[in-house]
Amino acid sequence: MKELREMPADRRQKRLYELNVELLKLKALVKAGGSMENPAKIREIRRAIARIKTVNNQRVAKEVTSNADSHEERAET
Repeated sequence: MKELREMPADRRQKRLYELNVELLKLKALVKAGGSMENPAKIREIRRAIARIKTVNNQRVAKEVTSNADSHEERAET
C-alpha cells in the first residue's frame, strides 16, 4: 500500500488498466474451460485492483475535504 500511495496517479491508472485486462483474460480462460497454472491468481489481481481503487478514493476524499475547508475559510472572512 505504501508503494501505491507514493506512485503517481497516472502510473496507478495505467497499472489498474493492466490488471483489469489481465483479469478479463484469466476469466475468459476459465470460462472457456481452460485450466490455470495458479488458481489464486484471480484473487490476487482482484485484491490489487481493490487496493488501487482504495488509494484513488482516499486521494479524492482528501481533495474534497481540503477544498471544502478552504471554501469555508473564505466564507468566514
